[in-house]
Amino acid sequence: MESVFVASFESPIGPLRIASTERGVAFLELPSASGRGLAGWLQRLGLQREVRSGYAPNRHAIEQVLEYLAGKRLAFELPLDLRGTEFQLAVWQALVAIPYGETRTYGGVARAAGRPLALRATGAANGMNPVPIIVPCHRCIAAGERLGGYAGGRELKARLLALEREHAHPGRLL
Repeated sequence: MESVFVASFESPIGPLRIASTERGVAFLELPSASGRGLAGWLQRLGLQREVRSGYAPNRHAIEQVLEYLAGKRLAFELPLDLRGTEFQLAVWQALVAIPYGETRTYGGVARAAGRPLALRATGAANGMNPVPIIVPCHRCIAAGERLGGYAGGRELKARLLALEREHAHPGRLL
């Protein structure tokens, strides 16, 4: 039986919960996240797991998330244990490739994932991202520079994008 190590921590955006396996970070729950949280994620995977409290296995991930939210980290250096369909994995990889402080449209992400016409499927894969912030789905926006949806809410998405713009180009008027 696989172990999942779970830890909760406070952040500048509210309480977060993170889960990892022996392979890497597998889940990050945002405050006010839509969906069914950790229980829903575990159920979707459909495998037997032993859920254990585990700050130590998540310490580096927690530190990096807090550094990011403080504007002190531009990229994550963490092993990930992402589980999804081939297309979801391609979308998540395309999201990771979006540079800090920049955005891409759903169409741009769909093209990068190899399915340029799959806009709705890209949006759905984006919404199923189990590690928001670390896999920066907030950098994916709708055409016309509209924010589109976000598991943590549009206000949080706008806040994360503003944080990145400020720290990617310090001192520049936006």
